[in-house]
Amino acid sequence: MNNSKSQRGPRKKALVLAINADNPQQRLIKRVAEVLEQGGLIAYPTDTFYGIGCDLYNKKGIQQIYRMKNRPLKKPFSFVCESLKGISLYAKVSNYAYKTMKSLLPGPYTFVLEGTKLVPKIMLTKRKTVGIRVPDNSICLAVVEALGRPVISTSAGYDDPDGIQEAYGPFLDLIIDGGTIYPSPSSVVSLIGDMPEVIRKGKGDVSRFI
Repeated sequence: MNNSKSQRGPRKKALVLAINADNPQQRLIKRVAEVLEQGGLIAYPTDTFYGIGCDLYNKKGIQQIYRMKNRPLKKPFSFVCESLKGISLYAKVSNYAYKTMKSLLPGPYTFVLEGTKLVPKIMLTKRKTVGIRVPDNSICLAVVEALGRPVISTSAGYDDPDGIQEAYGPFLDLIIDGGTIYPSPSSVVSLIGDMPEVIRKGKGDVSRFI
């Protein structure tokens, strides 16, 4: 009996908050930031998909997301910063990397850079690199800014809050309803050593790197 209960997981439903995609209501953004501050897991819109995430420094939350996504620990998630200034705290940014990212962000890109000591070990690859995003989505950026720290980013795999609630609701504390988003992965570009390498072609134009 106990085994079957644990396999079913917690039987709760996530709170759903509808937030205006063009002009996010600050009181609702503040509420989302409070959930993250308290160790909660959320689903939120980006410019490429609905993401599942938590505070970058919430180790238990990160481990829970690994379990939810059935993802090996040696494949760290990317995370969202609110701006280029935020990126420079968590990654080593050369002049070349700065100019490159400034011309493309916010946008549908994940940039791979060498992480700084501010990044928790669980979020670093063996090579001490990180994947960082600044999505072109007002809700997402407002949440990160309100929290004051990056938010973990991994695709929920569903294009609307109902699908996310059905699949992950028992494990999430809050789902932001920012409208329907048709998932399209970000382009992943490594800028390590100022030698750009396209790791994945996605929504963002990568022709300048080829």
